[in-house]
Amino acid sequence: MQISAAIPIIRIFDEAKAGEFYFDFLGFSCDWEHRFGDNFPVYLQVRRSSLILHLSEHHGDATPGSAIFIPIDDIDSLHAELLAKDYKNAKPGVQDLPWGRMMDIADPFGNHLRFCQQSPD
Repeated sequence: MQISAAIPIIRIFDEAKAGEFYFDFLGFSCDWEHRFGDNFPVYLQVRRSSLILHLSEHHGDATPGSAIFIPIDDIDSLHAELLAKDYKNAKPGVQDLPWGRMMDIADPFGNHLRFCQQSPD
């Protein structure tokens, strides 16, 4: 038996704002999207490197304001890349914490993506 990595579901409320944040700012790409019909909420899978997230406009999927811990091996490169984009709604910083270096970025829906380069200890 093999158990795979979890895929977090993130609640979104506006597909255009989600695209601006997850695609344009964070650099994710869309693997696929699903709707039950015209004028229905979207459910999509996004990916950057080996990180996969599901974004859902469906009521009842996930809880707005959730946090996701995301291990990363080079937080300084991601930090520099994001600052260079000069996204008006997020100017993330990097914190030095006892367990590593972390960059917490809130999406437009109050969810937090916590990228962390963990200490070797």
